[in-house]
Amino acid sequence: MYSFLEQIVADHMIRTPKVVTHDLTLRELCDLFERDDFNAYPVEEHSQVIGVVSKFDVMASFVFTRARIMPRHDDLMKLTAMDVMTPEFIYVGTETKLTRVLELIVNHRIRSMPVIEREQLAGMIARSDVLRALQRCSHGT
Repeated sequence: MYSFLEQIVADHMIRTPKVVTHDLTLRELCDLFERDDFNAYPVEEHSQVIGVVSKFDVMASFVFTRARIMPRHDDLMKLTAMDVMTPEFIYVGTETKLTRVLELIVNHRIRSMPVIEREQLAGMIARSDVLRALQRCSHGT
């Protein structure tokens, strides 16, 4: 179990994550989330990560209040990733310890986060990656 303390993101992350462009529509995002088993995608503009869009963000765009009345469905589905994404997102580097990732996941109740190195997307790390590392370390492999 103590070997987990030395584990770093680079050894457990997804190295070639799927990304979406800032202008991808909500309809296209819904299709992606239905097709792929991902909880979130980095949103890129000019090869820079400008936000993260998650299933939660998509669902939140369908919540309406008295102050925010429901638009027509077709209009809603024309919103873009940039419209619904989280622009201020938590990320880690390739050398970040998995103990720190675990802490961020638990404290912020997030499922995955981008791995940024030299201001470029290097990968994604998810709860399942951390759990897999915990399992391997607890079995001594």
